[in-house]
This record gives sequence, C-alpha cells and structure tokens, in this order.
Amino acid sequence: MKKAVSAKPVKKAGAAKSATEAAAVKPAKSVTKTAAKSESRTALVRRARRINRELAEVYPYAHPELDFENPFQLLVATVLSAQTTDLRVNQTTPALFAKHPTPEDLAAANPEDVEELIRPTGFFRAKTKSIMGLAAALRDEFGGEVPGRLEDLVKLPGVGRKTAFVVMGNAFGRPGITVDTHFGRLVRRWKWTEETDPDKVEKAVGELFPKSDWTMLSHRVIFHGRRICHARKPACGACPIAPLCPAYGEGETDPEKAKKLLKYEKGGFPGQRLKPPQSYLDAGGVPAPPLGAIAPPATGE
Repeated sequence: MKKAVSAKPVKKAGAAKSATEAAAVKPAKSVTKTAAKSESRTALVRRARRINRELAEVYPYAHPELDFENPFQLLVATVLSAQTTDLRVNQTTPALFAKHPTPEDLAAANPEDVEELIRPTGFFRAKTKSIMGLAAALRDEFGGEVPGRLEDLVKLPGVGRKTAFVVMGNAFGRPGITVDTHFGRLVRRWKWTEETDPDKVEKAVGELFPKSDWTMLSHRVIFHGRRICHARKPACGACPIAPLCPAYGEGETDPEKAKKLLKYEKGGFPGQRLKPPQSYLDAGGVPAPPLGAIAPPATGE
C-alpha cells in the first residue's frame, strides 16, 4: 500500500474537473508499497472508501456505457455486451430496436433476421437465442415488462447476476455491484479481495461499502479500468490514486509516457456511447461514431 494522502472532498458534478485536467493529475512524487497482508481490516475499509472518493472526483460523470432509453433496451444491450465492447453494442442496437422495439416484437421476430442485425457483436447465434428467449419470457411471464427484482431477472435466458445488477442499478435505481473483467482486475490490484469468482468478489467488495455506494462505485471502477488501469499496460504514472494502490509500478510510471496510454476522454478520443449523458460531454467527452464510420485509434477497452 502506498503512503496515504489527505482525502479530497468529493466535488459535485457541476464543479467537476475537465477531462483534460483530471487526466493531468499525477501521483505523489514518492510512491512506495506496503505489504497488503499487514493492512488491518479497518485500514482496508478506509483505503477502499478513500479510493472511491478520489474516483468520484475524477469521474463525476461516470455512467453505464450502454445506450438505452428503457429497461428493455438496457437488458438486451447488456446481454449483447458479452465478449465485445460497449461501443460495438451501441453501434448495433439502434437498428435492432428500430425494427423490434418491444419484447413482443423481438419474441415474434425471425431468428435469422435478428442474427444479421446483431452479427457485429459476435457470438450472434447464441445471443439471438438469449435475447429472443428473454423477450418471450418477458411477454409470457411479466406482461411485457422488465422485472426489477434480482430473483426474477436471473431466471431470464442469458441473464446472470452481473446483467441483473446493471439493469437494477441503472433502470430501477436499486443498488448492485457489477463485477465485469475491469472491476475484478482492479479490486484485486487494490487488494480489496483476492477472490476471482465474480459472486465472491461481489460479496467481498460489498462488505467494504454501504449499499448506497454500490452502483456508482461500479461505474467509477469500470471507468478507471477502461481509461487508465488497463489489463496489460496500466498508466500508473498518470493515475490519480497511485498513492493508494498496492500495485503501483506494474505499469508505466513515467508521467509523460503514461499519458500516452490514456483512453477515451482521458486520451482525447471518442467514448463508447453514441448518445452519452450531458455531464460526459461537459467534461470534454466525445460521442462515439456510428457503425461503419471511421473512428480514431486507441479507443478499445
């Protein structure tokens, strides 16, 4: 664990730093590690919550990076996001929802037509089976409405706990922790848990925070993983929470070299949403291009 630094008050979105200013935040000049095993439970909770406060200041505009207008669209988009980027899903779903806007429409569709519409997301045959199956279940068992309870959502074809929590947190305002590859990677780097099973990660991290923090914590951690704390080349030298990170030094520590590794709005590239929230645009974010348009490089996850 690094030397602790004074906690900064969380700023309201209106007083947020610009994306350029946030990307320019540099870690303390002297960043050292402390063996995580020497950290008490109380110290771990304090450090974890401090990281969340710092991330809230850096990403006041954090949000789900799937375009959606209603719970059904978010549910389908989240299922389609498996094994692909949110960008590719966002470029694909406009045509899908234009042709099949409701569960009833999608359930009655020709499977081959749906396969062609979602082909860009990969694994399109399996995904077609899942989204048509969940659409039929919504039609037959829930009156064409997406349920807001975990126990109901996970019964739908192709819907696991991660997808359910995305929908609950962002369509219904119910707290949930979304454990995707970015979230799992970062919480292990930060020594919040050593678990690799998503359900166990969810439980371990959930015990460090009040439930009211869970949904936004998930967005912030995933944002940070996509923009700065990458899987293969984390930009340690441009990381605003480096003093709190036990894994500092696994990536590029030189500030200038690290800045070149930043992605999306941190690196000056378009984001993943074709229709991002205004807070993202106000922070310097740029909408993603539609399917088939030429996009700048280095915007992948």
